[in-house]
Amino acid sequence: MDLRQLRYFVSIVDNGSMNKASRQLYIAQAALSQQLAKLESEVGKLLLHRSAKGVTPTENGLALYHHARFMLRQLDQALSVARQETGEAQGMVSVGLSPSTLSAIGLPLVERVRERHPNILLNVIEGLSGHLTHMMRRRQLDLAVLFNSDLMSDLDAITLLDEEMFLLLPTSSPLVAQRRKTISIAEAARLPLVLPTGTHGVRQRLTTEFNQRNLIPNIVAEIDSVSLLLRCVYAGIAATIEPLSAIQHEASSGRHWRVLPISDARILRRSYLYSLPSDMITPAVSAVSIELQKTLTDLVESNEWRGVQLLAGKV
Repeated sequence: MDLRQLRYFVSIVDNGSMNKASRQLYIAQAALSQQLAKLESEVGKLLLHRSAKGVTPTENGLALYHHARFMLRQLDQALSVARQETGEAQGMVSVGLSPSTLSAIGLPLVERVRERHPNILLNVIEGLSGHLTHMMRRRQLDLAVLFNSDLMSDLDAITLLDEEMFLLLPTSSPLVAQRRKTISIAEAARLPLVLPTGTHGVRQRLTTEFNQRNLIPNIVAEIDSVSLLLRCVYAGIAATIEPLSAIQHEASSGRHWRVLPISDARILRRSYLYSLPSDMITPAVSAVSIELQKTLTDLVESNEWRGVQLLAGKV
């Protein structure tokens, strides 16, 4: 087995097709098939299921794929470090952020990494927590901010912060009397609500709170796009319950919101920073992890990110 065979195999799985992989790698499909056959012979196991629709990894193939991706990334990082002329961290670092977290810290994080580590190429991926979890499990991300502490036992997780959730309405909405400064969870449940779907971290927290009180929320739409969800709420279709990070930069677009605390239920969403174990991450990943935590601290302490309590420590 050699590194070329592993690179070919990873490309085949990523593309889901021998034909697409051969075009990406600029080698003949017959030669690619020959290299794959050699790899399967050396492993002693079938690595791919072949069909008219393409190829998918077998259970053994998927295990090899995850380890091969990690090995190849580590090799690329090692070569990058060996070639550099200074001791500065460099290389690509992929970070997964949910839409609301991205709204709060995306730009400050990119600016901070660019200023302090110009040789790091930061790759920011926006996605729902379920999708980011899947990517993290497949080693397609170096870091991810997620909302459960027990998602992956083979990875490190650092507790970051708690975000409080609020009822959000346009300032002119008639759904709640203007004199009201807070709202109960039962009152909120009776309002027409637009919420994310059940796999979303915010929705799961809200469902737990509603179920504990035997409340059935009046959900009129389920939307996983935060930008569309907020547009629907601002158009007067309904209210929503979200952390303040969801509307972090809304004022700059000319939209202004009422923020009503929930008086009888302090609903918190806890965030965790996931990464590979510390003995397996590169200097560049370690540097971005530190900068992400410092970015959070600066935003909260400067009151630019409200409704947040900083936490710290290993899970």
